[in-house]
Amino acid sequence: MNSAGPWRTVQPRESLRSWLRRLGFNFFPAFRVTGARVIYLSEDMRKLRIKLPLGLRNRNIHGTLFGGAMYAATDPLYAILVKAALGPGYVVWDKAGAIRYKKPGRSTLYAECSLSDGQVAAMRRRLESGSSVDLNYEIELMDVRGVVHAVVQKTIYAARKEVYKLRQDAAQR
Repeated sequence: MNSAGPWRTVQPRESLRSWLRRLGFNFFPAFRVTGARVIYLSEDMRKLRIKLPLGLRNRNIHGTLFGGAMYAATDPLYAILVKAALGPGYVVWDKAGAIRYKKPGRSTLYAECSLSDGQVAAMRRRLESGSSVDLNYEIELMDVRGVVHAVVQKTIYAARKEVYKLRQDAAQR
């Protein structure tokens, strides 16, 4: 993200389909409880932006954003983008995650996740030549001035469905 903040840039007009997906995401109980909201979701589901306002539901004893809310707000983002990019022939799971706090969140924080065409093509190539891949991503939570308050690291597991099922069957024997 640039220091001016991508949430300030003008986005193309949102389609009805994209608006409905964003609405569904925002009403999903596990995401909604964090206080975060998806403020932009691209038509191809390769880019999304969230905002996490400081409020009564996610304020800690110091009056700043609760670290668990910061992590939970970003937790599903890349898994959803990867699953949408790969399609129904693949299995995608969150494998690991970590968060590094840099500054207390005293105001609304924003984050952006995106997958380029090149990243998706590389993912597909790796999955065709191997059984599964671990994909590593970083998400920066920053304020409106572009100051980073936390960095979330995510590891996403992806595999072709047939390979995943063979592994599951072998593990049950």
